[in-house]
Amino acid sequence: MLREILAANPADAFARYGLAMALAGEGKTDAALDEYNEIIERTPDYVPAYQMSAQVLVKLGRIDDAKARIAAGLEAAERTGNAHAASEMTGMLDELG
Repeated sequence: MLREILAANPADAFARYGLAMALAGEGKTDAALDEYNEIIERTPDYVPAYQMSAQVLVKLGRIDDAKARIAAGLEAAERTGNAHAASEMTGMLDELG
């Protein structure tokens, strides 16, 4: 169903985010990261995409990539005034060292 929504409206960040989350949940991490990257490219202020893709990157052991994604997510959170997400991502960054 999400793929149908995206076929009609490829810029629908919410539908793409749902698809990315489903793919990640199925263990299809490369496909999930592709969808998160697409969200960030099309909708750079969609903060959840940064946070969740960073979590996938951590699970893959790609810590430097995760830190870079969190840094970009913190910038997006600042642009959008999303203090809650900024706090969570700061905590993730602290845990990663």
